[in-house]
Amino acid sequence: MENQNPSATSCGSDKGSLPGCCASLAFPFVPMQEPNPVRYSRMEALQTGTLFPGLDLPFKAAIQQKTKMANTALVELMALDFAIDELGLYLVTHAQDQEVLQLYWSYIKLAREGREKYQKMYGPLMQTDLTPEDGYAWLKDPWPWDEGGND
Repeated sequence: MENQNPSATSCGSDKGSLPGCCASLAFPFVPMQEPNPVRYSRMEALQTGTLFPGLDLPFKAAIQQKTKMANTALVELMALDFAIDELGLYLVTHAQDQEVLQLYWSYIKLAREGREKYQKMYGPLMQTDLTPEDGYAWLKDPWPWDEGGND
């Protein structure tokens, strides 16, 4: 199929057209994080998509409006797991940041305790959490994400 836009062909396949000239299609930018950066709360991080405000995307407000979550035990575990993953990624490049390292270990402890408490109340979260005594009695209705499943 022939391209109908003459300026697109004159710019080349790796360029896009701007009024009056050609330009690169994208300029990627990855900000470097300073040691011990400001952090969102776990819940806000889960809803925002990052633990660090300095990494917010320009469309943050739109994402937050679409991802409002009830504060349930399951959502709190999700927020903890998300924050643990984010802190782990940060620590890959900032392994000497002792404050974040302590926060990382405290979140892991909270997540373990929360998972144990949750599973006593609602049953296993994952298939690998089943015990031989359980047989293969995966979750009984209602599931935690069903209406009434976290009541």
